Amino acid sequence: MKIGFYPGCSMKGGAREYQESVSALARVFDIELVEIPDWNCCGATAAHNLNKELSLSLPARIMALAEREGLTDIVVPCAACYNRLSLVQHELGADATLKSKVCSIIDLKYEGTTQILNIIQFIDKYITDKLEEKVVKPFNYNAACYYGCLLVRPHAILNFDRVEDPQSMDVLVTKAGGNAIDWAFKTECCGAGMSVSRTDTVARLSGEIMKDANDRKADFIIVACPMCHSNLDMRRPEINKYLGENITMPVLYISQVLGLAVGLDAKTLGLNRHMTEVIFPEKPVKAAADIPQKVVTTQKMEA
Repeated sequence: MKIGFYPGCSMKGGAREYQESVSALARVFDIELVEIPDWNCCGATAAHNLNKELSLSLPARIMALAEREGLTDIVVPCAACYNRLSLVQHELGADATLKSKVCSIIDLKYEGTTQILNIIQFIDKYITDKLEEKVVKPFNYNAACYYGCLLVRPHAILNFDRVEDPQSMDVLVTKAGGNAIDWAFKTECCGAGMSVSRTDTVARLSGEIMKDANDRKADFIIVACPMCHSNLDMRRPEINKYLGENITMPVLYISQVLGLAVGLDAKTLGLNRHMTEVIFPEKPVKAAADIPQKVVTTQKMEA
């Protein structure tokens, strides 16, 4: 099975481990991810703050290239990229004149027929039904599923999950053998693209997220966005300074959690690339009735 794949800028750089884990998970389920040829940046936060036509043309070109390749579905693992492509598809679909103008700018035919899938939608559509039968090492940990502010908003356009208390990632963690905890910050903003310009703001916002998860005894925070991961993981020194305490809780991508559950090793999933060291707490593994209960000892990821 071949599915279109848009990595976006982050998954070729700072979030390389995200692409590695998504690709590895897809292979387990016999899915071939076909990278869109000659893809470009979606514009992220900057384009729609600077130039309206540019902010529409960049995502439109990506989708037009996918259409030209005959790709009916595009997996867009980055929540920011998913948000931009989905919003532009909606806006051009509602305005034929604007769509014609953008097609002229990008010099490509664009129909708007390709389905844009975030990582959760992709998993739900192609993997979920087969997931539990593939689980060989249940993810027996308390997980705080963090959706961030872009994955589920604006609901009127994305129509994905509940805005204030989404559950789709929680369901996947549960199917992988984990315990998705109830907590208060699952859709709060982490500071998004202000990581460099206003690191203090990111430390404060991400700090509140991290503290609530830690106070509720989560072992891991689970994300579906490279920007969220970067702020919660890379900015941990600033977060801990803001909080006045040392929180060492790792941050995993949902694709890494599922990958671990289906038996993929830590290095294949890129766990060694995280800034905050990934250490598995010592916990009993859920075992079948006829198998003596085992214990997972604390493990450190290889460098």
